[in-house]
Amino acid sequence: MEYTPISPFKRRITHDHLRVIETPEASLPGKPINKWELLRELSKAQAAFGITERDLTVLQGLLSFFPHDALEHGAKMVVFPSNKAICDRLNGMPCSTMRRYLARLVDAGLFLRRDSPNGKRYSRKHGDERIAFGFDLTPLYARAEEIARAAEAVRETEERVRRLREIVSLMRRDLAALVEFGEEMQPGLGLWDRMRDAAALTARALRRKLSPDELEQYRCELEALLDEARTTIDGHETEELVTSDAQDERHHQNTNKESIDSESHLGKAKPVLVARDGKPRNAEECAVEPDTRRIPKIPLQLVVSGCPSLKTFYQGEIRHWHQLFDAACHVRPAMGIGIDVWEDAQCAMGPEQASIALAAMLERFTEIRSPGGYLRALAKKALAGEFSSTPMVMALIGRRNAA
Repeated sequence: MEYTPISPFKRRITHDHLRVIETPEASLPGKPINKWELLRELSKAQAAFGITERDLTVLQGLLSFFPHDALEHGAKMVVFPSNKAICDRLNGMPCSTMRRYLARLVDAGLFLRRDSPNGKRYSRKHGDERIAFGFDLTPLYARAEEIARAAEAVRETEERVRRLREIVSLMRRDLAALVEFGEEMQPGLGLWDRMRDAAALTARALRRKLSPDELEQYRCELEALLDEARTTIDGHETEELVTSDAQDERHHQNTNKESIDSESHLGKAKPVLVARDGKPRNAEECAVEPDTRRIPKIPLQLVVSGCPSLKTFYQGEIRHWHQLFDAACHVRPAMGIGIDVWEDAQCAMGPEQASIALAAMLERFTEIRSPGGYLRALAKKALAGEFSSTPMVMALIGRRNAA
């Protein structure tokens, strides 16, 4: 015969004591749970339960009095150490301090007091039955899943904060680099001073601990500034488009069928890039030419409108030159163009010009028998100073308007 008391020994009863003391059988986990793993999970989720590291230290001491490593259903989970034994286990913690932490753990619902008639903690056997009065760890066992979910939520938040800090740091670095580059391209703009100040303030803010909302706000602000900087830089170098370029390109279009056929045999050959002086040049030598990697003097919006097929195969936005280059790299394997040919074209034309050429080739893909050979031929023309991507785009627009 057992009875579970609800009143504490020599303390006033409260509404908390009137709650159901016995834990329903259905709420208990069905498997053993390692008490130290459970304590580690609770340590990670301590803020969700309103406890501190000192509270956990006292709980660790209580768990050390439980003889088994696993808490499991059906086991007697009442520990009954004296206050002196608990304080000794806690490296001599004052008894008054220990009792205060015990009360906090009880209020947090992590264990219950099972007070004996005289307030002492002890265990007594009646035949095969054992009765114990002390601290009941059953609530801790019953809340194991809740503790695990809270700990996982904390880990997810920490990972989100870590990732956001990483992104904000990288965006701040990119903004500082774009400011330096933009001042060379367009000196004297007040925009660059404002962006430099924003990058400096962000670097200062990253020195302290920021909440996820604060980091998200910095990310949004930096994203807007980066977009503004790229738009200012990309939109700077444009030129007046003349109709003579389009006419020249349309003339080449009429003879393109024969040109494409004659270049098809280049598909298996390793490209040998020829410089203006007539000497062979490899990709590494060509890459050091500073004037071959400039931004094209054609509006990017005109390229995108003249080559709409690129958007069919690339779902991302194309608002800046680096996004056009990403789209070209994405489409290039599907067009059957080898990586060596693509790298040689970038070396000869610059990445932006090569991306425009590939986008224009995609519009006429059914007419080109050897895309790799055709791109090699364009690269040779670029090295000889005889290639411009503007006529290719204008010819496509003119042919579409004529149709």
